[in-house]
Amino acid sequence: MPNHTFRQGAREEPCCSLSKKAKISLGILCVLVLLVVAVVVGVLMRRRAPKHKEWDGKGSTPHFREIVLGRCYTLTQVLRPELRHKDCQKIGEAFMHAFLSKDPCSSKEQDYQPLMELTNETIPCGKTLFWSKSSELAHQYTRVQQDLFTLEDTLLGYIANGLTWCGDEGSSEMNYDSCPRWREQCINNTLSIFWDTASKRFAENACGVVQVVLNGSINNAFNKNSTFGRVEVYNLRPGEVLTLQAWVMHDIGDHSTSCSSSSINDLKLILSSRNIKFTCQDNYRPIKLLQCVTNPEHSSCSSVI
Repeated sequence: MPNHTFRQGAREEPCCSLSKKAKISLGILCVLVLLVVAVVVGVLMRRRAPKHKEWDGKGSTPHFREIVLGRCYTLTQVLRPELRHKDCQKIGEAFMHAFLSKDPCSSKEQDYQPLMELTNETIPCGKTLFWSKSSELAHQYTRVQQDLFTLEDTLLGYIANGLTWCGDEGSSEMNYDSCPRWREQCINNTLSIFWDTASKRFAENACGVVQVVLNGSINNAFNKNSTFGRVEVYNLRPGEVLTLQAWVMHDIGDHSTSCSSSSINDLKLILSSRNIKFTCQDNYRPIKLLQCVTNPEHSSCSSVI
């Protein structure tokens, strides 16, 4: 075989090299770029997560948006399929839009109008049930007597019942730390305006003979400052609502009567001035039976069962 000899090539030199001065200038430029990037990121982070204003009430319910959507689908697709045509995605968006990026003490009825329209439904005449200071008992009754509806049995009331929500002006995020306390820190807060608006519409849509469950075991069975006393009574439409029946319920063992009390008389006078008939019954028997289910041995239940 031929004997080939290979020569080692000369070492390659870089085609160009930076001077010491150029290297220093490049290093300074890199540091400046990093500083600018850090400042921009810091500004953006502050904009994304502004500090929320502090209030005395508890903050927004965690997973608020998801709860609203879940409840909407549960009611419209399972519990009341006659409402399956309702668009839960649009309802959720309208709810969030009503209060996000807004001062929680400057809420307006108009903020919730799109939500009211999307959740609008017709309650049959004679099937509306109001309540005041008797929430648990009234809802126990509608769970049994399912053709009656409280506000919380409607789509709008169902998705919002028991939840808390508020935002902040200039922020697109909910305030999960605190919200204005109900009708104490500011009258026009996010929650009170919602429930006043919903209650107003609920009363305006009532017709025929309507009912209210009142608590006879407190000083004023009818309280003029309650939602029922401030809003719902004055938004019943004469001519549409023929009669309001008051069922005044007392705690088990409380043998007092309330239909002749001064507060019930105040309610009667308000309705009379609005040409709506009024009737009152102490311890309405079907609801009294529900009370006795949990206290069957009490002496006052022996005459009911």
